[in-house]
Amino acid sequence: MINQGLLERIVLIIIALIVLSQLTVIVLSAISNHFRRRRQNVLFPRMAHHAFTIGKNKVRIFTYGNDLYQHMLQDIEEAKTRICLESFIWKGDTIGQTFKDALIKKAQEGVEVYVIFDAFANLVVRPSFKKFPSSIHSCRYRAWRNVLDIFDPRRLARDHRKLLVIDDHIGYTGGYNIGDLYGEVWRDTHVRVEGSAANNLYQTFTTIWNDNVKNGPQLTPNSTVLEPYIRLYTNNPSRLTFPIRSMYIDAIDLAKEQILLTTPYFVPDRYVLSALIRAAKRGVKVQLIVPEQSNHLLADWLARTYFTDCLRQNIRILLYQGAMIHAKTATIDHTWTTIGSANLDRLSLIGNHEINLEFFDHKMAKQMEMIFLQDSQYCKEVDYTRWLHRPLTQKLGELVLSPFWPFL
Repeated sequence: MINQGLLERIVLIIIALIVLSQLTVIVLSAISNHFRRRRQNVLFPRMAHHAFTIGKNKVRIFTYGNDLYQHMLQDIEEAKTRICLESFIWKGDTIGQTFKDALIKKAQEGVEVYVIFDAFANLVVRPSFKKFPSSIHSCRYRAWRNVLDIFDPRRLARDHRKLLVIDDHIGYTGGYNIGDLYGEVWRDTHVRVEGSAANNLYQTFTTIWNDNVKNGPQLTPNSTVLEPYIRLYTNNPSRLTFPIRSMYIDAIDLAKEQILLTTPYFVPDRYVLSALIRAAKRGVKVQLIVPEQSNHLLADWLARTYFTDCLRQNIRILLYQGAMIHAKTATIDHTWTTIGSANLDRLSLIGNHEINLEFFDHKMAKQMEMIFLQDSQYCKEVDYTRWLHRPLTQKLGELVLSPFWPFL
C-alpha cells in the first residue's frame, strides 16, 4: 500500500504539473498576443451567401461577422416569445453592448430571454457588463468550483458553444463569438437555420441550462424533430458524451474523393489523425486550412508537430495569411458538411461543451467548396521538402512543446 505521505506528494506533483502547464499556456499566449498586436490585420474579401432550402429548413451561411451580427440583431428585434443566447466569449465592447441592449429591450417587451456565457473565457470582461437586469435570466457557466475539481474531467470543461435561438424556429451556430474584433478582423463561419432544425437547437440549449441553473426557472423541452438532412451533435462533458469526434471520424472514413477541412487549431488525437492518413492512402484528396499565425502561439507550434506525418501522405496543408481564420468546418465528397464550434483538438473533441450541425446536401456542400476555394487563394501552401529542412531551432521547439497537446 502507498503510505499517506507519498500519496500526498503524488497529488501535489500532479496539481503542480497542471498549474505549470496552464501558466505556460498563459505566458506563451501573452507573448504571442504582445507581438501579434503589432502586425497589421489584413482584411479578407467579403463574400455574400444566399439562402437556400434543405428539406423543410431555410439555411444561410455567414463568413463575415458584421453581416452575421446584423441578421442576429434583426431576428432578436423580431422575436415574439423566447430568445436563447449562448456564447463562449461575449466582449463588453460596442458590439457586445449592442447585443446586451437589444436583449434588455426585448425582455422589457415581455419576451423571455435566457443567456449563458462561460465564466473563465470572460474573466477579462468588466464585471459590470456581466450583470443583467432581473428581466433577463442569465447563467454564468462555471466549471471549476474547488481545487478537487481538477481530478474530475466533467469539471474541467468550458462552455465553448455559440448558439442563438429565436422563438424555437430560427437558430444560429458556428464559430463566431460576440465582439468588435470578430466582426471585421477574424474570418469565421456561422450558419442560420430557419425551420424545424432550429427546434433541435433549442432542445440542446434547454439541456445545458437545466443542468446548470438550480435556483432559476427551468426550461421545458419541446419534442425532438427528426431531420433527415440536418443533424445535431453536441458534446456534453457533464454526461461524458462526445459524439462530434465520432462524427468526424465516421465521415472521414467514408470519404471517397475529397476532404476539405478548416480549423483554427489543429491538434488531433491519434484516431482522428489516423483517419485522415487512411483517407489519403486510399486516394482521397485531403486539404487542410489553418492560420499561419493564430491567436494561440502554443496551438500553432503544436499543430506543426503533425505536419510531417500529414505531408508525407500528400495531405495538403494551407496556411491562411494575415487574418485570423477561426472557422470550424468540413466538407466531404460534394455532399457532407459540418459547421460548428468544435476545433480539431483535444479540448473540443473530448473536453468542452460543443455543438456542430451536420448537413447532407449538395447545395450546402457546393457553397462550402466555393468558400474553401476563396480562402485557399489567401493561403501559403506548406512544401514538404522545405518543411523537412526547416531550422533546427524550430524542430527543437516542436519537440519541447509536443507534450503539452493534452492541454489544447
